[in-house]
Amino acid sequence: MPADPKHSHKAALDSEQHLVEATVDGVQDTALTETRRNQICDAALSLFLEKGFDATTIRDICARSGVNQASIYDYIANKNDILRRLLNKLWFAQDVPTLAERLERDPDVPFEDQVAAFFQDVWTKKRQGTLLIYRSIPHLRDEDRKTMRARDEAVLDALADQLRRRTGLPADDPRAEVVANMIVFLAAFAPMRDWLNRGIDDTVILKTVAAAVRAMVDQLGEKPN
Repeated sequence: MPADPKHSHKAALDSEQHLVEATVDGVQDTALTETRRNQICDAALSLFLEKGFDATTIRDICARSGVNQASIYDYIANKNDILRRLLNKLWFAQDVPTLAERLERDPDVPFEDQVAAFFQDVWTKKRQGTLLIYRSIPHLRDEDRKTMRARDEAVLDALADQLRRRTGLPADDPRAEVVANMIVFLAAFAPMRDWLNRGIDDTVILKTVAAAVRAMVDQLGEKPN
């Protein structure tokens, strides 16, 4: 019996849920360790977004975070470890379900409302994560790229399956994947184009984009003339 696509996508998402953070046991006080790591990561995030990952030094991070350079390695392994921790927190956030997860969980909620709620969450809660990925992806280690790619593929496959259910497309029709990619692209990169929409209310942008996605998906289910 073939595997249930829903469960196979969920398994892929669960298995590739996070980038692997270094094990650092320099300080046994867990509360202090968490406090210091938060200080370090908050400082590093602002610097990575301001100066870029490559131009930011550990000395810069220490100066902004207030953590002494002699002790910073008691809490993190290196700059790439900080980047992984930030991406786990900002991009792999558990409080922002994927669109496929929303559609699976609440099938009776209108599709356009689901899309709008998804974009609203991603454009606000994951905005910094999006900017961080865009500016730091050339510096990701190979194993981190593989992890992120595997998760992205699982997200896209799950959404394509949901679109097929909605439109009745057969499994071998590639248009579901194309549209799933477009939706994920809008979710990730639309907030970076804010300068194009100055003076337009955020709600208007959100509703307009959600309506456009619904129309695009509904068109997939229409039979060609």
